[in-house]
Amino acid sequence: MSEQVPFTIEQFYKWARQGKVMGGKCKKCGKIQFPPRPLCDNCLSQEFEWTEIPTKGKLLTYTIIHVAPTQFQSMAPYAVGIVQFENGLKLPGMIKDVALEQIKIGMPLTMVFEACSTTGQWPQCQRYHFKPP
Repeated sequence: MSEQVPFTIEQFYKWARQGKVMGGKCKKCGKIQFPPRPLCDNCLSQEFEWTEIPTKGKLLTYTIIHVAPTQFQSMAPYAVGIVQFENGLKLPGMIKDVALEQIKIGMPLTMVFEACSTTGQWPQCQRYHFKPP
């Protein structure tokens, strides 16, 4: 029998550093919590198991950011959208590696992880973005 992996946000970040997208599946009602949290927002259970989230989805909506916050000004203009994964979960994120004029509602996108340049203590951030497959 395999060892139980702890259900912690630290473990969530460890998997993200490995390029895995993991959520918490409620053992009582089956709802997937993403990002993982300690309480199911459907049935209030605190019992979860890890489940891998698909990294492929489709673009539901997006916007082009022209006036960006200070830390993102060098990237403007850039696109941010909401992607719906194959299992129905939705997640916002930047859209990269595609010309802004080629972005279309319904286009397939894949989540990609990129390492964060900071070297601070845990939790070290693991950024992600979406790009065409």
